[in-house]
Amino acid sequence: MILGHHVAEIPAKAEDDMKFGIIIGVAIFTLTGSVLRGSGDNNGMGDSFEGAWIDVTAPLNPSTTPTYPGDTQPKFEFLRSFDKGDKVTLSSYLMTAHAGTHVDAPLHFVAKAASIDQVPLSTLMGRTRVIDCSPQAIAIDAAELNKHNWQGAKRILFRTRNSRNSWMEDVNFHQDFTYLAPDAAQLLASAGVELVGIDYLSAEKFGAPEAQTHQILLGRNIPIVEGLNLREVKAGDYDMIVLPLRVVGHEAAPARALLRPLR
Repeated sequence: MILGHHVAEIPAKAEDDMKFGIIIGVAIFTLTGSVLRGSGDNNGMGDSFEGAWIDVTAPLNPSTTPTYPGDTQPKFEFLRSFDKGDKVTLSSYLMTAHAGTHVDAPLHFVAKAASIDQVPLSTLMGRTRVIDCSPQAIAIDAAELNKHNWQGAKRILFRTRNSRNSWMEDVNFHQDFTYLAPDAAQLLASAGVELVGIDYLSAEKFGAPEAQTHQILLGRNIPIVEGLNLREVKAGDYDMIVLPLRVVGHEAAPARALLRPLR
């Protein structure tokens, strides 16, 4: 994925129009925020977006972001900058759709299934349960899953040794990351869970001959949030917001993920 933005020199006579546009933009943004905070249709979340939100997005930084073997290593560069004598800062981002914290849509492993722009926002926002897995668990299998209170939750995030070791901020890829086993994925899908998240680059066992966990979940239209940073999060129920980039027709996108403990 290459992200860039081309900027032309701005004529002096257009400055007044630009200032007016900025004022209008700020007004719209403020109004939108007010509507969100005051809306009763908030998918089961609290009445206000104000509060102790926790950013569980892994930082994107080439020096700390791990890369799944075979994927493009993230590269961020300044095409224009003040240090070079330019009058604007302009960046280019090169990375895969699965870099850092991201969301897998069904299209990732299911032909002609929903792409990332077609995943409903109602699935990506709402009440979520964080499960703190056993410290030494490498596989979240059915036995490990059933040690925890997961039944009845629509969205489940797994906090594992991946977060305890801060592996989403370690540029070295760890092949022995904790993953979600197919039998646990089947339990979740059969119970009607709508979203699953985990704290490393993949929910699948590294080197698995078949991507059964992905096929089970995505085959039931259950998006997978991968690459979460849950180091500072405790087990329990939260409000959640996960917003992947609205990339049309593709299987995944980087995302910003937030949690807020329920009052």
